Amino acid sequence: MKSTVAVFLPVFIATASGFVSSPSTSCAKNHVYKPLFATGVNPQEPSVKVVGAMPDALPPLKNHYYLLRHGQSTANVEGIISSARSLAGSTKHGLTLLGIEQGRDSAPSLIDFIEQDLKDDDTTSTKEVYFYSSPFARAKETAEQCLAGMRANDEVAKRIEELGLKVKKEVMLDDGLMERYFGRLDGTELLTYAYVWPVDMFEPTHTAFDVESVAAVSTRIRSTILDIDSNHDEGGNHIVLTSHADVLQITQVYASGLDNVGKFSQYRFGNGEVRKMGRTVDTLPAPVPLQPPERGI
Repeated sequence: MKSTVAVFLPVFIATASGFVSSPSTSCAKNHVYKPLFATGVNPQEPSVKVVGAMPDALPPLKNHYYLLRHGQSTANVEGIISSARSLAGSTKHGLTLLGIEQGRDSAPSLIDFIEQDLKDDDTTSTKEVYFYSSPFARAKETAEQCLAGMRANDEVAKRIEELGLKVKKEVMLDDGLMERYFGRLDGTELLTYAYVWPVDMFEPTHTAFDVESVAAVSTRIRSTILDIDSNHDEGGNHIVLTSHADVLQITQVYASGLDNVGKFSQYRFGNGEVRKMGRTVDTLPAPVPLQPPERGI
């Protein structure tokens, strides 16, 4: 079996100074290679921050958090990266029929996690459930479908009533939950993730191809979660963060305290999958060796 780097970087290899063409594919001389580390603002998208280090660890939180990945989107089916900031608030790359089903089917799993939290500590819970979402259509629609699944599924609705949960119907949009920005790779085939994910493992601040670094995603997620937590200062609420694969994978490993957040891609979320946001490494699922991304997921 090929190594991760062999599978994912057939053309490029990462070095401390930047991306260099593989000796087997290029003998070009006097070529100026773009460095791994951008300086200043992101040249493709000024709203995306460039940071030089990982943020401080996420402090203890007052509320319970759950991570919900969007269902299958039209971009998943097309097999393209969809991260442009212009998608915020638009209807482009929304859910497919399967994605709608996946959103609805996430409701029972979410209630399972909330019920377990209530069993572990029912004394501090307000039993109020809030949904926050990325403003991208596929995430917002998934949150809405999860809520619809709670109402349409009689068994789930009965469990909600028995647990005494008060589920808020409004989905609150937060730019801090937007998709990881993929710079010059946006709109390209999913396989070009392979130019980024392996390098993330070695350097979480890299911005090759003008991508948003793992450190930058971690920084905005930290700020977003702390802002949400302060907005629910009474504590004990159950808060669902609906977002995208890279963002949620980075969030779960960062929140758990994993020493190398750049390994987030080994903890893949499926479409419509929900997980509790754990605060210790032992709450993470078993890591899966990095595999090339597939169309439709």
